Amino acid sequence: MEWIAGRNALTEALRAGVPTHTIYVADGAERDDRLREVMRTAAERRLAILEVPRLELDRLTGGAVHQGVAAKVPAYDYAHPDDLLDIARRAGEPALIVALDGVTDPRNLGAVVRSAAGFGAHGVVLPERRAAGITAGAWKASAGAAARVSVARATNMTRQLRSYASAGLMVAGLAADGPLALPDLDLADGPLVLVIGAEGRGLSRLVAETCDVRVSIPMNSELESLNAGVAAGIALYEIARRRATTPR
Repeated sequence: MEWIAGRNALTEALRAGVPTHTIYVADGAERDDRLREVMRTAAERRLAILEVPRLELDRLTGGAVHQGVAAKVPAYDYAHPDDLLDIARRAGEPALIVALDGVTDPRNLGAVVRSAAGFGAHGVVLPERRAAGITAGAWKASAGAAARVSVARATNMTRQLRSYASAGLMVAGLAADGPLALPDLDLADGPLVLVIGAEGRGLSRLVAETCDVRVSIPMNSELESLNAGVAAGIALYEIARRRATTPR
């Protein structure tokens, strides 16, 4: 469990569909428009609302600037990486899975999950360690998409990519120096794992060596790199476009 504290943060989280267990309101908190929206949304969703002394809310949130309101957010229920193949199979579609190699910014993770939902991916896979997870910040950045797209955790990402390859999926790593331009990826309409590296560092050596191909996003400018969230959105759009125009 973790906490979302503050009127703006909680209002945005509820709008985004972040699941909550209980909303805590400090005794005597001023009822402004934001707090009234929180209370109205809680009533509509039948969420528990507890009034507590301000000092108690200070203690519960670890001294965060809560402005008199906070909510308890349940831990995310991660899928197993193999479940994502089952999702694609039930949909009767070639699997499209996004694997993140050490992305540590929850906002980038949320953006990737949002793009995965928007462009038809069957799930997102994260490493268990040294990577962002589905926290309150990632929930918010995903605009609620984390409730619609399965997110799995892999104990060992390299081993998991090999497992996907054995199941017939092509493993394509997105890299700034990838020798193949994304529009030239001929097998983008088949079973595919799109691997996106960490902010700044890119793909780790072992993961890059595990990929069947490394692809790049053509750019006119000399930007050093795109962040993981933006890169995922562009790549998934191109893959979705190719799939939509390819006869089955």
